[in-house]
Amino acid sequence: MSMKAGVLYSGGKDSSFVAVMLERLGLDVELCTANFGVYDSYIPAGKSADALGFKHNVLKMDYDILDETCEMIMNDGFPNDGIKFIHAQTVEAVADDYDIIADGTRRDDRTPKLNVNQIRSLEDRKDVQYINLDSFGHKSVKLITSSLFEISHEKSNKDNSSDFEVEIRTLIDEKGGNSLDIFPEHYQTRVIGYKK
Repeated sequence: MSMKAGVLYSGGKDSSFVAVMLERLGLDVELCTANFGVYDSYIPAGKSADALGFKHNVLKMDYDILDETCEMIMNDGFPNDGIKFIHAQTVEAVADDYDIIADGTRRDDRTPKLNVNQIRSLEDRKDVQYINLDSFGHKSVKLITSSLFEISHEKSNKDNSSDFEVEIRTLIDEKGGNSLDIFPEHYQTRVIGYKK
């Protein structure tokens, strides 16, 4: 029986790379995108998963986690601690249904990122394995994924991204905050298929 791996999936090149790597190792891979019921942010990730031939699961997460994340970010005026919190909560949720949990976090990522103690605790408490791209830097992932995938590069907006930021921005704006003061404009990559 094959081990079942749940990959936290945004539709981007990093999480796509992890998924393909685990599948090539013979694991039963499912892609998992968190959603907190504020906006259907999982749709772009679903399209990327379909293009790569993976099963895509939408994790129906508790709205209170998103609410607490937004409060943290609005109080800090900076997203890092809030993004780390929501990521850790999502990893915990995925760990209930899979033997292996994976995400596309890299060595040079500051957030979201689990520290070594969080990873050990997760693996011990949930009897799972956690895998990420911690030995890979941005340049290495870009080199590898540019050979594997067709990738779109677009100004980030809520219709082309499936990361936590979409629902966080939406809720911050609904609460009367201005998400543009906290999250600068940036470009988003999304996998649209394999290279031919």
